[in-house]
Amino acid sequence: MALPDDEEGTTVANGHPPANGYLPVPGDAPAGKVSAETQNGPKAGCLALNGVSRDSPKAPSGALDRPKTPLAPEEETQARLLPKDPGEQTPAVEGTLVPRTALSARRFLVLLIFSLYSMVNAFQWIQYSIISNVFEGFYNVSSLHIDWLSMVYMLAYVPLIFPATWLLDTRGLRLTALLGSGLNCLGAWIKCGSVQQHLFWVTMLGQCLCSVAQVFILGLPSHIASVWFGPKEVSTACATAVLGNQLGTAVGFLLPPVLVPNTQNNTQLLACNISTMFYGTSAVSTLLFILTVIAFKEKPQYPPSQAQAVLQDSPPGEYSYGKSIRNLFKNIPFVLLLITYGIMTGAFYSVSTLLNQIILTYYKGEEVNAGRIGLTLVLAGMVGSILCGLWLDYTKTYKHTTLTVYILSFVGMVIFTFTLNLGHIIIVFVTGGLLGFFMTGYLPLGFEFAVEITYPESEGTSSGLLNAAAQIFGILFTLAQGKLTSDYSPTGGNIFLCVWMFVGIILTESPCQHERQKPWRLEEGLFF
Repeated sequence: MALPDDEEGTTVANGHPPANGYLPVPGDAPAGKVSAETQNGPKAGCLALNGVSRDSPKAPSGALDRPKTPLAPEEETQARLLPKDPGEQTPAVEGTLVPRTALSARRFLVLLIFSLYSMVNAFQWIQYSIISNVFEGFYNVSSLHIDWLSMVYMLAYVPLIFPATWLLDTRGLRLTALLGSGLNCLGAWIKCGSVQQHLFWVTMLGQCLCSVAQVFILGLPSHIASVWFGPKEVSTACATAVLGNQLGTAVGFLLPPVLVPNTQNNTQLLACNISTMFYGTSAVSTLLFILTVIAFKEKPQYPPSQAQAVLQDSPPGEYSYGKSIRNLFKNIPFVLLLITYGIMTGAFYSVSTLLNQIILTYYKGEEVNAGRIGLTLVLAGMVGSILCGLWLDYTKTYKHTTLTVYILSFVGMVIFTFTLNLGHIIIVFVTGGLLGFFMTGYLPLGFEFAVEITYPESEGTSSGLLNAAAQIFGILFTLAQGKLTSDYSPTGGNIFLCVWMFVGIILTESPCQHERQKPWRLEEGLFF
Protein backbone atom coordinates (compact mmCIF):
# COMPACT_ATOMS: atom_id res chain seq x y z
CA MET A 1 0.00 0.00 0.00
CA ALA A 2 1.22 3.52 -0.74
CA LEU A 3 1.84 5.68 2.26
CA PRO A 4 -0.81 8.34 2.97
CA ASP A 5 0.22 11.84 2.06
CA ASP A 6 0.59 12.99 5.64
CA GLU A 7 3.25 10.36 6.24
CA GLU A 8 5.50 11.38 3.37
CA GLY A 9 7.55 14.01 5.11
CA THR A 10 5.50 17.10 4.25
CA THR A 11 4.84 19.15 7.36
CA VAL A 12 1.46 20.85 7.70
CA ALA A 13 0.76 23.63 10.20
CA ASN A 14 -1.44 22.38 13.02
CA GLY A 15 -4.80 24.04 13.10
CA HIS A 16 -4.27 25.68 9.75
CA PRO A 17 -5.15 23.12 7.07
CA PRO A 18 -4.64 24.57 3.61
CA ALA A 19 -7.40 24.54 1.09
CA ASN A 20 -6.39 22.60 -1.98
CA GLY A 21 -2.72 23.05 -1.14
CA TYR A 22 -2.86 26.86 -0.80
CA LEU A 23 -2.66 29.33 2.07
CA PRO A 24 -5.34 32.06 1.86
CA VAL A 25 -4.23 35.68 2.16
CA PRO A 26 -7.14 37.66 3.70
CA GLY A 27 -7.91 40.83 1.86
CA ASP A 28 -9.41 42.71 4.81
CA ALA A 29 -6.58 42.29 7.32
CA PRO A 30 -4.49 45.35 8.18
CA ALA A 31 -1.03 45.57 6.67
CA GLY A 32 1.60 44.42 9.08
CA LYS A 33 -0.66 41.95 10.89
CA VAL A 34 -1.39 39.45 8.19
CA SER A 35 1.16 36.66 8.36
CA ALA A 36 2.02 33.72 6.18
CA GLU A 37 2.25 30.61 8.34
CA THR A 38 5.34 28.54 7.62
CA GLN A 39 5.23 24.82 7.19
CA ASN A 40 6.49 24.21 10.72
CA GLY A 41 3.46 25.67 12.43
CA PRO A 42 2.08 29.09 13.42
CA LYS A 43 4.91 29.77 15.90
CA ALA A 44 7.83 29.04 13.62
CA GLY A 45 9.32 32.11 11.98
CA CYS A 46 6.07 33.78 10.81
CA LEU A 47 6.63 36.78 8.56
CA ALA A 48 4.46 39.89 8.47
CA LEU A 49 3.32 41.07 5.07
CA ASN A 50 5.17 44.38 5.44
CA GLY A 51 8.47 42.47 5.71
CA VAL A 52 8.94 42.90 9.50
CA SER A 53 9.42 39.67 11.43
CA ARG A 54 7.36 39.14 14.57
CA ASP A 55 10.42 38.95 16.78
CA SER A 56 11.84 42.31 15.68
CA PRO A 57 11.47 45.45 17.85
CA LYS A 58 8.83 46.73 15.43
CA ALA A 59 6.69 43.68 15.83
CA PRO A 60 3.55 43.65 17.99
CA SER A 61 4.30 43.08 21.66
CA GLY A 62 2.42 39.80 21.72
CA ALA A 63 4.95 38.29 19.38
CA LEU A 64 8.14 39.38 21.18
CA ASP A 65 8.41 36.26 23.29
CA ARG A 66 8.07 33.87 20.37
CA PRO A 67 11.23 32.01 19.32
CA LYS A 68 12.94 33.05 16.11
CA THR A 69 13.10 30.11 13.73
CA PRO A 70 14.72 30.43 10.28
CA LEU A 71 12.70 29.45 7.26
CA ALA A 72 13.27 25.95 5.91
CA PRO A 73 14.86 25.83 2.43
CA GLU A 74 11.63 24.82 0.77
CA GLU A 75 9.88 27.85 2.34
CA GLU A 76 12.34 30.40 0.96
CA THR A 77 10.51 30.72 -2.35
CA GLN A 78 7.20 31.46 -0.62
CA ALA A 79 8.86 34.02 1.63
CA ARG A 80 10.44 35.81 -1.35
CA LEU A 81 7.00 36.44 -2.80
CA LEU A 82 6.17 38.61 0.23
CA PRO A 83 7.04 42.36 0.16
CA LYS A 84 10.35 43.34 1.74
CA ASP A 85 10.04 47.03 2.70
CA PRO A 86 7.52 48.86 4.90
CA GLY A 87 4.77 50.34 2.82
CA GLU A 88 5.43 48.04 -0.12
CA GLN A 89 2.30 46.52 -1.57
CA THR A 90 1.75 42.81 -1.16
CA PRO A 91 2.01 40.94 -4.48
CA ALA A 92 -1.16 39.08 -3.67
CA VAL A 93 -4.25 41.13 -4.38
CA GLU A 94 -7.37 40.74 -2.34
CA GLY A 95 -8.60 37.18 -2.35
CA THR A 96 -5.44 35.78 -4.00
CA LEU A 97 -4.23 32.39 -2.84
CA VAL A 98 -0.50 31.98 -2.20
CA PRO A 99 0.73 28.58 -3.45
CA ARG A 100 2.04 26.31 -0.73
CA THR A 101 5.18 24.32 -1.49
CA ALA A 102 6.84 21.44 0.35
CA LEU A 103 9.35 18.67 -0.31
CA SER A 104 8.09 15.12 0.10
CA ALA A 105 10.37 12.41 1.49
CA ARG A 106 8.80 10.02 -1.03
CA ARG A 107 10.67 11.78 -3.83
CA PHE A 108 13.78 9.74 -3.07
CA LEU A 109 11.86 6.44 -3.27
CA VAL A 110 10.28 7.44 -6.60
CA LEU A 111 13.70 8.38 -7.97
CA LEU A 112 15.26 5.13 -6.73
CA ILE A 113 12.58 2.86 -8.23
CA PHE A 114 12.69 4.64 -11.56
CA SER A 115 16.49 4.54 -11.69
CA LEU A 116 16.52 0.79 -10.97
CA TYR A 117 14.02 -0.30 -13.62
CA SER A 118 15.63 2.09 -16.08
CA MET A 119 18.90 0.34 -15.24
CA VAL A 120 17.45 -3.10 -16.03
CA ASN A 121 16.06 -1.83 -19.33
CA ALA A 122 19.46 -0.45 -20.35
CA PHE A 123 21.09 -3.74 -19.32
CA GLN A 124 18.82 -5.61 -21.72
CA TRP A 125 19.70 -3.19 -24.51
CA ILE A 126 23.42 -3.96 -24.47
CA GLN A 127 23.49 -7.57 -23.18
CA TYR A 128 23.63 -9.01 -26.72
CA SER A 129 26.04 -6.60 -28.39
CA ILE A 130 28.86 -6.88 -25.88
CA ILE A 131 29.11 -10.63 -26.59
CA SER A 132 27.93 -10.42 -30.19
CA ASN A 133 30.34 -13.13 -31.37
CA VAL A 134 28.85 -15.56 -28.81
CA PHE A 135 25.25 -14.96 -29.90
CA GLU A 136 26.24 -15.08 -33.58
CA GLY A 137 27.53 -18.60 -33.03
CA PHE A 138 24.64 -19.72 -30.83
CA TYR A 139 21.83 -18.56 -33.12
CA ASN A 140 23.84 -19.04 -36.36
CA VAL A 141 23.11 -15.52 -37.58
CA SER A 142 25.22 -12.65 -38.94
CA SER A 143 26.68 -9.79 -36.91
CA LEU A 144 24.07 -7.47 -38.44
CA HIS A 145 21.29 -9.59 -36.88
CA ILE A 146 22.88 -9.13 -33.45
CA ASP A 147 23.38 -5.42 -34.10
CA TRP A 148 19.65 -5.13 -34.76
CA LEU A 149 18.96 -6.52 -31.28
CA SER A 150 20.46 -3.25 -30.10
CA MET A 151 19.19 -1.01 -32.89
CA VAL A 152 15.60 -2.17 -32.38
CA TYR A 153 15.65 0.00 -29.24
CA MET A 154 16.43 2.98 -31.43
CA LEU A 155 14.02 2.00 -34.19
CA ALA A 156 11.03 1.52 -31.88
CA TYR A 157 11.58 4.84 -30.14
CA VAL A 158 11.16 7.11 -33.15
CA PRO A 159 7.51 6.37 -34.11
CA LEU A 160 6.35 5.64 -30.56
CA ILE A 161 7.78 8.68 -28.79
CA PHE A 162 4.94 10.95 -29.90
CA PRO A 163 2.07 8.83 -28.49
CA ALA A 164 4.21 8.06 -25.41
CA THR A 165 4.86 11.75 -24.78
CA TRP A 166 1.18 12.53 -25.31
CA LEU A 167 0.39 9.84 -22.73
CA LEU A 168 2.84 11.35 -20.24
CA ASP A 169 1.47 14.86 -20.69
CA THR A 170 -2.21 13.90 -20.58
CA ARG A 171 -2.43 10.73 -18.46
CA GLY A 172 0.39 11.45 -16.09
CA LEU A 173 3.57 10.12 -14.59
CA ARG A 174 2.29 7.00 -12.80
CA LEU A 175 0.65 5.34 -15.82
CA THR A 176 3.72 6.02 -17.95
CA ALA A 177 5.98 4.52 -15.28
CA LEU A 178 3.78 1.42 -14.98
CA LEU A 179 3.89 0.84 -18.74
CA GLY A 180 7.65 1.19 -18.84
CA SER A 181 8.27 -1.14 -15.93
CA GLY A 182 5.58 -3.65 -16.97
CA LEU A 183 6.66 -4.01 -20.60
CA ASN A 184 10.27 -4.32 -19.50
CA CYS A 185 9.28 -7.20 -17.22
CA LEU A 186 7.19 -8.93 -19.92
CA GLY A 187 9.98 -8.69 -22.51
CA ALA A 188 12.47 -10.21 -20.06
CA TRP A 189 10.22 -13.23 -19.47
CA ILE A 190 9.67 -13.81 -23.21
CA LYS A 191 13.44 -14.02 -23.70
CA CYS A 192 13.53 -16.91 -21.24
CA GLY A 193 11.71 -18.99 -23.86
CA SER A 194 14.25 -18.26 -26.59
CA VAL A 195 17.21 -20.33 -25.36
CA GLN A 196 17.28 -22.65 -28.35
CA GLN A 197 19.34 -22.18 -31.48
CA HIS A 198 16.35 -21.94 -33.84
CA LEU A 199 14.42 -19.40 -31.71
CA PHE A 200 16.20 -16.19 -32.62
CA TRP A 201 12.82 -14.68 -33.54
CA VAL A 202 11.59 -15.23 -29.97
CA THR A 203 14.54 -13.37 -28.47
CA MET A 204 13.92 -10.61 -31.01
CA LEU A 205 10.26 -10.45 -29.92
CA GLY A 206 11.26 -10.08 -26.28
CA GLN A 207 13.79 -7.42 -27.21
CA CYS A 208 11.11 -5.55 -29.17
CA LEU A 209 8.90 -5.38 -26.06
CA CYS A 210 11.84 -4.11 -24.02
CA SER A 211 12.46 -1.49 -26.70
CA VAL A 212 8.84 -0.31 -26.43
CA ALA A 213 9.29 -0.11 -22.65
CA GLN A 214 12.28 2.15 -23.22
CA VAL A 215 9.98 4.68 -24.91
CA PHE A 216 8.13 5.10 -21.61
CA ILE A 217 11.39 5.41 -19.66
CA LEU A 218 13.80 7.77 -21.42
CA GLY A 219 11.53 10.83 -21.29
CA LEU A 220 10.88 10.65 -17.56
CA PRO A 221 14.10 11.96 -15.87
CA SER A 222 13.43 15.68 -16.30
CA HIS A 223 9.70 15.17 -15.60
CA ILE A 224 10.35 13.32 -12.32
CA ALA A 225 12.93 15.93 -11.32
CA SER A 226 10.63 18.91 -11.91
CA VAL A 227 7.47 17.35 -10.42
CA TRP A 228 9.06 15.87 -7.28
CA PHE A 229 12.19 17.90 -6.46
CA GLY A 230 12.84 21.43 -5.22
CA PRO A 231 14.43 24.23 -7.24
CA LYS A 232 17.93 23.56 -5.89
CA GLU A 233 17.67 19.80 -6.53
CA VAL A 234 16.28 19.65 -10.06
CA SER A 235 19.50 19.32 -12.06
CA THR A 236 21.02 16.82 -9.62
CA ALA A 237 17.83 14.73 -9.56
CA CYS A 238 17.67 14.69 -13.36
CA ALA A 239 21.32 13.66 -13.57
CA THR A 240 20.68 10.89 -11.01
CA ALA A 241 17.71 9.58 -13.00
CA VAL A 242 19.81 9.50 -16.17
CA LEU A 243 22.52 7.86 -14.08
CA GLY A 244 20.33 4.79 -13.55
CA ASN A 245 20.19 4.18 -17.28
CA GLN A 246 23.93 4.61 -17.57
CA LEU A 247 24.49 2.20 -14.68
CA GLY A 248 22.39 -0.39 -16.51
CA THR A 249 24.60 0.01 -19.55
CA ALA A 250 27.66 -0.43 -17.33
CA VAL A 251 26.26 -3.64 -15.81
CA GLY A 252 25.33 -4.76 -19.34
CA PHE A 253 28.95 -4.39 -20.36
CA LEU A 254 30.29 -6.19 -17.29
CA LEU A 255 28.01 -9.18 -16.55
CA PRO A 256 27.22 -10.88 -19.92
CA PRO A 257 30.89 -11.72 -20.72
CA VAL A 258 31.19 -13.19 -17.22
CA LEU A 259 27.85 -15.03 -17.15
CA VAL A 260 28.05 -16.24 -20.76
CA PRO A 261 31.69 -17.03 -21.61
CA ASN A 262 32.57 -18.08 -25.15
CA THR A 263 32.00 -21.86 -24.94
CA GLN A 264 30.66 -22.43 -28.46
CA ASN A 265 32.26 -25.88 -28.54
CA ASN A 266 29.78 -26.86 -25.81
CA THR A 267 26.36 -25.71 -26.96
CA GLN A 268 24.50 -27.20 -23.99
CA LEU A 269 26.66 -25.30 -21.49
CA LEU A 270 26.29 -22.13 -23.53
CA ALA A 271 22.49 -22.48 -23.53
CA CYS A 272 22.53 -23.02 -19.75
CA ASN A 273 24.57 -19.86 -19.23
CA ILE A 274 22.31 -17.79 -21.47
CA SER A 275 19.26 -19.13 -19.60
CA THR A 276 20.79 -18.12 -16.26
CA MET A 277 21.28 -14.56 -17.49
CA PHE A 278 17.74 -14.33 -18.89
CA TYR A 279 16.00 -15.73 -15.78
CA GLY A 280 18.02 -13.51 -13.46
CA THR A 281 17.01 -10.44 -15.45
CA SER A 282 13.35 -11.52 -15.36
CA ALA A 283 13.35 -11.95 -11.57
CA VAL A 284 14.79 -8.47 -10.97
CA SER A 285 12.36 -6.92 -13.50
CA THR A 286 9.39 -8.54 -11.77
CA LEU A 287 10.44 -7.23 -8.34
CA LEU A 288 10.83 -3.71 -9.66
CA PHE A 289 7.45 -3.82 -11.41
CA ILE A 290 5.79 -4.78 -8.12
CA LEU A 291 7.55 -1.91 -6.34
CA THR A 292 6.42 0.48 -9.07
CA VAL A 293 2.78 -0.59 -8.61
CA ILE A 294 2.99 -0.17 -4.82
CA ALA A 295 5.08 2.95 -4.31
CA PHE A 296 5.11 5.08 -7.49
CA LYS A 297 2.76 8.05 -7.14
CA GLU A 298 1.61 10.62 -9.68
CA LYS A 299 2.88 13.67 -7.77
CA PRO A 300 3.51 14.84 -4.19
CA GLN A 301 0.75 16.30 -2.06
CA TYR A 302 2.24 19.79 -2.41
CA PRO A 303 4.28 21.08 -5.37
CA PRO A 304 8.02 21.37 -4.67
CA SER A 305 8.39 24.86 -6.20
CA GLN A 306 6.34 27.91 -7.12
CA ALA A 307 6.90 27.16 -10.82
CA GLN A 308 5.36 23.71 -10.42
CA ALA A 309 2.51 25.18 -8.38
CA VAL A 310 1.62 27.43 -11.30
CA LEU A 311 1.90 24.60 -13.86
CA GLN A 312 -0.15 22.18 -11.76
CA ASP A 313 -2.82 24.83 -11.20
CA SER A 314 -3.22 25.53 -14.92
CA PRO A 315 -6.48 24.19 -16.38
CA PRO A 316 -5.93 21.04 -18.51
CA GLY A 317 -7.64 22.67 -21.43
CA GLU A 318 -4.86 25.21 -21.79
CA TYR A 319 -2.36 22.55 -22.90
CA SER A 320 -2.19 21.41 -26.52
CA TYR A 321 0.28 18.65 -27.37
CA GLY A 322 0.30 19.49 -31.08
CA LYS A 323 0.82 23.18 -30.35
CA SER A 324 3.68 22.30 -28.00
CA ILE A 325 5.41 20.31 -30.78
CA ARG A 326 4.98 23.20 -33.22
CA ASN A 327 6.33 25.69 -30.70
CA LEU A 328 9.40 23.56 -30.11
CA PHE A 329 10.19 23.27 -33.81
CA LYS A 330 9.83 27.05 -34.18
CA ASN A 331 12.40 27.46 -31.41
CA ILE A 332 15.72 27.72 -33.32
CA PRO A 333 17.96 27.12 -30.26
CA PHE A 334 16.02 23.95 -29.49
CA VAL A 335 16.27 22.71 -33.08
CA LEU A 336 20.05 23.18 -32.95
CA LEU A 337 20.17 21.36 -29.62
CA LEU A 338 18.08 18.58 -31.16
CA ILE A 339 20.75 18.03 -33.83
CA THR A 340 23.79 18.36 -31.56
CA TYR A 341 22.31 16.14 -28.85
CA GLY A 342 21.39 13.57 -31.50
CA ILE A 343 24.95 13.55 -32.86
CA MET A 344 26.60 13.11 -29.46
CA THR A 345 24.19 10.51 -28.09
CA GLY A 346 23.98 8.67 -31.41
CA ALA A 347 27.78 8.39 -31.40
CA PHE A 348 27.66 6.95 -27.89
CA TYR A 349 25.02 4.39 -28.93
CA SER A 350 27.10 3.40 -31.96
CA VAL A 351 30.33 2.96 -29.99
CA SER A 352 28.50 0.95 -27.31
CA THR A 353 26.83 -1.35 -29.85
CA LEU A 354 30.01 -2.04 -31.80
CA LEU A 355 32.49 -2.05 -28.91
CA ASN A 356 32.88 -5.85 -28.93
CA GLN A 357 33.69 -5.86 -32.64
CA ILE A 358 36.06 -2.88 -32.29
CA ILE A 359 38.08 -4.39 -29.44
CA LEU A 360 38.22 -7.96 -30.82
CA THR A 361 39.61 -6.65 -34.12
CA TYR A 362 42.82 -5.71 -32.35
CA TYR A 363 42.70 -7.97 -29.27
CA LYS A 364 41.52 -11.49 -30.11
CA GLY A 365 39.79 -13.49 -27.38
CA GLU A 366 39.39 -10.46 -25.10
CA GLU A 367 35.60 -10.58 -24.73
CA VAL A 368 35.79 -10.08 -20.96
CA ASN A 369 38.15 -7.12 -21.28
CA ALA A 370 35.92 -5.64 -23.99
CA GLY A 371 33.11 -5.69 -21.43
CA ARG A 372 35.37 -4.15 -18.81
CA ILE A 373 36.35 -1.36 -21.19
CA GLY A 374 32.65 -0.68 -21.73
CA LEU A 375 32.18 -0.68 -17.96
CA THR A 376 35.03 1.81 -17.57
CA LEU A 377 33.53 4.02 -20.27
CA VAL A 378 30.14 4.16 -18.56
CA LEU A 379 31.36 4.43 -14.95
CA ALA A 380 33.54 7.37 -15.90
CA GLY A 381 30.49 8.84 -17.65
CA MET A 382 28.39 8.40 -14.51
CA VAL A 383 30.90 10.47 -12.57
CA GLY A 384 30.77 13.03 -15.35
CA SER A 385 26.96 13.11 -15.20
CA ILE A 386 26.92 13.76 -11.46
CA LEU A 387 29.55 16.49 -11.67
CA CYS A 388 27.79 18.17 -14.60
CA GLY A 389 24.47 18.10 -12.74
CA LEU A 390 26.04 19.64 -9.63
CA TRP A 391 27.81 22.25 -11.74
CA LEU A 392 24.56 23.28 -13.43
CA ASP A 393 22.77 23.52 -10.09
CA TYR A 394 25.54 25.84 -8.92
CA THR A 395 26.18 28.01 -11.99
CA LYS A 396 23.21 27.68 -14.38
CA THR A 397 25.71 28.18 -17.26
CA TYR A 398 23.96 25.87 -19.66
CA LYS A 399 25.48 26.80 -23.02
CA HIS A 400 29.06 27.23 -21.85
CA THR A 401 29.02 23.95 -19.96
CA THR A 402 27.44 22.11 -22.89
CA LEU A 403 29.97 23.51 -25.37
CA THR A 404 32.94 22.70 -23.11
CA VAL A 405 31.83 19.11 -22.58
CA TYR A 406 31.16 18.72 -26.32
CA ILE A 407 34.69 19.83 -27.23
CA LEU A 408 36.26 17.56 -24.63
CA SER A 409 34.15 14.63 -25.91
CA PHE A 410 35.50 15.25 -29.42
CA VAL A 411 39.07 15.31 -28.10
CA GLY A 412 38.42 12.08 -26.20
CA MET A 413 37.06 10.40 -29.34
CA VAL A 414 40.13 11.40 -31.35
CA ILE A 415 42.49 10.03 -28.68
CA PHE A 416 40.48 6.80 -28.41
CA THR A 417 40.56 6.33 -32.19
CA PHE A 418 44.31 6.66 -32.65
CA THR A 419 45.39 4.62 -29.63
CA LEU A 420 43.33 1.48 -30.35
CA ASN A 421 46.00 -0.26 -32.42
CA LEU A 422 49.00 0.36 -30.15
CA GLY A 423 48.85 -3.22 -28.86
CA HIS A 424 48.49 -2.29 -25.17
CA ILE A 425 44.94 -2.88 -23.96
CA ILE A 426 45.55 -0.90 -20.76
CA ILE A 427 45.79 2.23 -22.94
CA VAL A 428 42.33 1.47 -24.32
CA PHE A 429 41.00 1.33 -20.75
CA VAL A 430 42.39 4.80 -20.06
CA THR A 431 41.23 6.39 -23.32
CA GLY A 432 37.84 4.67 -23.04
CA GLY A 433 37.38 6.13 -19.55
CA LEU A 434 38.33 9.59 -20.80
CA LEU A 435 35.87 9.32 -23.68
CA GLY A 436 33.09 8.08 -21.43
CA PHE A 437 33.60 10.79 -18.79
CA PHE A 438 32.74 13.55 -21.24
CA MET A 439 30.51 11.77 -23.78
CA THR A 440 28.20 10.16 -21.22
CA GLY A 441 28.46 13.18 -18.93
CA TYR A 442 26.88 15.22 -21.72
CA LEU A 443 23.58 13.32 -21.61
CA PRO A 444 21.93 15.09 -18.61
CA LEU A 445 23.23 18.44 -19.88
CA GLY A 446 21.09 18.08 -22.98
CA PHE A 447 17.94 17.42 -20.95
CA GLU A 448 18.49 20.39 -18.63
CA PHE A 449 19.50 22.75 -21.45
CA ALA A 450 16.31 21.79 -23.30
CA VAL A 451 14.14 22.60 -20.26
CA GLU A 452 15.95 25.92 -19.89
CA ILE A 453 15.39 27.13 -23.47
CA THR A 454 11.87 25.73 -23.99
CA TYR A 455 10.05 26.72 -20.78
CA PRO A 456 7.06 26.66 -20.32
CA GLU A 457 6.70 23.79 -22.80
CA SER A 458 6.38 20.35 -21.21
CA GLU A 459 9.64 18.68 -20.12
CA GLY A 460 8.28 15.36 -21.40
CA THR A 461 7.81 16.76 -24.90
CA SER A 462 11.26 18.31 -25.18
CA SER A 463 12.95 15.26 -23.65
CA GLY A 464 11.05 12.94 -25.97
CA LEU A 465 12.15 14.85 -29.06
CA LEU A 466 15.76 14.87 -27.88
CA ASN A 467 15.69 11.11 -27.43
CA ALA A 468 14.01 10.62 -30.81
CA ALA A 469 16.84 12.55 -32.47
CA ALA A 470 19.36 10.42 -30.56
CA GLN A 471 17.76 7.19 -31.79
CA ILE A 472 17.70 8.33 -35.42
CA PHE A 473 21.36 9.33 -35.33
CA GLY A 474 22.14 6.15 -33.38
CA ILE A 475 20.69 3.89 -36.10
CA LEU A 476 22.42 5.80 -38.91
CA PHE A 477 25.76 5.94 -37.09
CA THR A 478 25.65 2.26 -36.07
CA LEU A 479 24.92 1.10 -39.62
CA ALA A 480 27.57 3.38 -41.14
CA GLN A 481 30.24 2.72 -38.53
CA GLY A 482 29.52 -1.02 -38.60
CA LYS A 483 29.92 -1.08 -42.38
CA LEU A 484 33.18 0.89 -42.21
CA THR A 485 34.47 -1.31 -39.40
CA SER A 486 33.76 -4.59 -41.20
CA ASP A 487 34.85 -3.44 -44.67
CA TYR A 488 37.88 -1.40 -43.66
CA SER A 489 38.86 -1.03 -40.00
CA PRO A 490 37.56 0.33 -36.69
CA THR A 491 39.73 3.41 -37.27
CA GLY A 492 37.68 4.36 -40.33
CA GLY A 493 34.41 4.00 -38.41
CA ASN A 494 35.71 6.08 -35.50
CA ILE A 495 36.96 8.86 -37.80
CA PHE A 496 33.45 8.97 -39.26
CA LEU A 497 32.09 9.71 -35.76
CA CYS A 498 34.82 12.31 -35.11
CA VAL A 499 33.77 14.28 -38.19
CA TRP A 500 30.15 14.38 -37.06
CA MET A 501 31.10 15.38 -33.52
CA PHE A 502 33.10 18.30 -34.95
CA VAL A 503 29.96 19.39 -36.81
CA GLY A 504 28.13 19.23 -33.48
CA ILE A 505 30.70 21.59 -31.91
CA ILE A 506 30.14 24.14 -34.69
CA LEU A 507 26.36 24.02 -34.24
CA THR A 508 26.63 24.31 -30.46
CA GLU A 509 28.88 27.38 -30.83
CA SER A 510 26.39 28.95 -33.27
CA PRO A 511 25.12 32.43 -32.21
CA CYS A 512 21.59 31.09 -32.67
CA GLN A 513 22.23 28.59 -29.85
CA HIS A 514 21.75 30.95 -26.93
CA GLU A 515 20.26 30.88 -23.45
CA ARG A 516 17.11 32.93 -23.52
CA GLN A 517 15.70 34.32 -20.31
CA LYS A 518 12.44 32.83 -19.20
CA PRO A 519 9.53 34.83 -17.79
CA TRP A 520 9.58 32.51 -14.81
CA ARG A 521 12.74 31.36 -13.10
CA LEU A 522 12.49 27.68 -12.26
CA GLU A 523 15.38 27.80 -9.86
CA GLU A 524 13.87 30.55 -7.68
CA GLY A 525 10.17 30.59 -8.52
CA LEU A 526 10.15 34.37 -9.08
CA PHE A 527 8.76 36.55 -11.84
CA PHE A 528 11.26 38.74 -13.65
